[in-house]
This record gives sequence, structure tokens and C-alpha cells, in this order.
Amino acid sequence: MPEPLLGADAFALDVSDWVNSAPISPESLRGRVVVVEAFQMLCPGCVSHGLPLAQRLHGMFDSRELVVLGLHTVFEHHAVMGREALEAFLSEYRIEFPVAIDRPLDGQAIPATMHRYGLRGTPSTIIVDREGRVRQIAFGAVDELALGTYLGRLLAEPTTPSMTSVSASMSAAGEACSIDGVCT
Repeated sequence: MPEPLLGADAFALDVSDWVNSAPISPESLRGRVVVVEAFQMLCPGCVSHGLPLAQRLHGMFDSRELVVLGLHTVFEHHAVMGREALEAFLSEYRIEFPVAIDRPLDGQAIPATMHRYGLRGTPSTIIVDREGRVRQIAFGAVDELALGTYLGRLLAEPTTPSMTSVSASMSAAGEACSIDGVCT
């Protein structure tokens, strides 16, 4: 698995389809902070922590300033987590923000975007600044106070932030499922 692409100049999702939205390009997100919640439907930490937090963020912020996206990134139980099941899941949990379906890679369990960003499992949260640079990747349930503080700092940055990265403590805690099949 590659090292996470923190500070990457070209944030991109390598996806096969979108649910709840037409396709979204990274260029259309420039000028806004982006929070991407990577999840699987069968991940307990995603259902109890990651997705509820993403829902709250989606409802709390003006979409002209902060955009929340879901990334359904399947690395296990591929046969039961197709688009139809995902649509039913999103409807059942009343998830209205756009959700991208991570593109499967032939012969590999790990899909494209998960591989690109070196995600360790689900839930994972990717935070992208207004310039389209990945500033933070967190695995597991994030500390909500630290996340709120970090997002506030990013939102307060000028459109062309300095090269120094704002650091925040977003320690992973709670339930998460690693790519090794270990759920905590």
C-alpha cells in the first residue's frame, strides 16, 4: 500500500459512478474545503461514527464553503456491496450528500482511490483544502472537536494558503475496519 498523498496538488477520486449526484470533478470543488468520508456499508464504525458525522457536517455548513462527499470503497465482501445495495443503504440511512463508488481494480481487493491515498480501512476521512491539496487523512472515528477546529482553520485560510500545513490532532479512536479485516 502506498504512503498517503498528503499535500498532493491534484486531489482526485478515481470512481466508477456516483449516487445522489451527477459526476463531480475536482476542478468544480476548488475554492471550497472538501471532506470525503470513505466507508463500506458493512463497517460498524462507518455506520456508528463516520457517516453520522459526515451527515452532520453536510447539514451544518454552507456548500459554497465546505462540501461533504461519500466514497463507497469496497475492499471486502465485494459481491454483496454493489450499486443497488448501496442505493438502498443510502436511502435507509437518509444520506443525501453525493457518494462516489470507488473504482474496482482488476485482480485487486483494494479499489483505486483507496489505493491512491493509502487508506488503511474504513471509516477514513480525507480533508482537502480550498486549493485542492489533501491536508489530512484520518482512519477510524475522528475527534469531533479537533475536526471542527481543523475545519475552522481551513475555512479561515485565504484562498492561496501558505505552504505551511496547519496541523491538528485528529486521533483515530473507536470502531474501524482495516484492510486486514480487523474491526476495532
